[in-house]
Amino acid sequence: MLKVKMKKAINKQLNAELYSSYLYLSMSAYFESVNLKGFANWMNVQAQEELSHAMKFYNFILERGGKVILSNIDPPQTEWNSPLAAFEHVYKHEQKVTSLINSLVDLSISEGDHATNSFLRWFVTEQVEEEASADEVVEKLKLSGKSAGGLFMIDRELAQRVFAPPTAQTQVEVNKTSGIWQQELSGIMNIIPGGKNDKETTNL
Repeated sequence: MLKVKMKKAINKQLNAELYSSYLYLSMSAYFESVNLKGFANWMNVQAQEELSHAMKFYNFILERGGKVILSNIDPPQTEWNSPLAAFEHVYKHEQKVTSLINSLVDLSISEGDHATNSFLRWFVTEQVEEEASADEVVEKLKLSGKSAGGLFMIDRELAQRVFAPPTAQTQVEVNKTSGIWQQELSGIMNIIPGGKNDKETTNL
């Protein structure tokens, strides 16, 4: 069962994740309006990711016996001066989200809520990746300067991004782990008496 203070904080983060999705969808629409389809795709995928993050919080609240409270979402910005300005906004926003997640972690520790603390570890790791991903594009845009060719190359690169739901990512990790375990089990069977490759030993 979630304590009142923890439940209120997680509900607030749920709404923050929904705002993030709203913001990135607005950015996607902006890039569509300036005919940068690759940039628009990157933002669209980002919006889907943030929505999936929101649903992780949503489901966690329910699993812990809490009630989900949805609040108003502020209208996001709709125009940016340049692709660089938009991605600098992304980077700053992800830094803000990181600070929100860190505050939740601190609260879970002070409240002695080990289950929530364990749940939040995924988001701590995710935010490292989110900041790095945004910063990488910022640096590429800075290097390209006002080069139309450079912008075209980045746009083409960003068009390759595909949304991978967290459940799919988790399944990949499970499959990898399962594969490693099968390899280790096979190695053990090769050396123990009676194992599958112990025919010479059993025939003696």
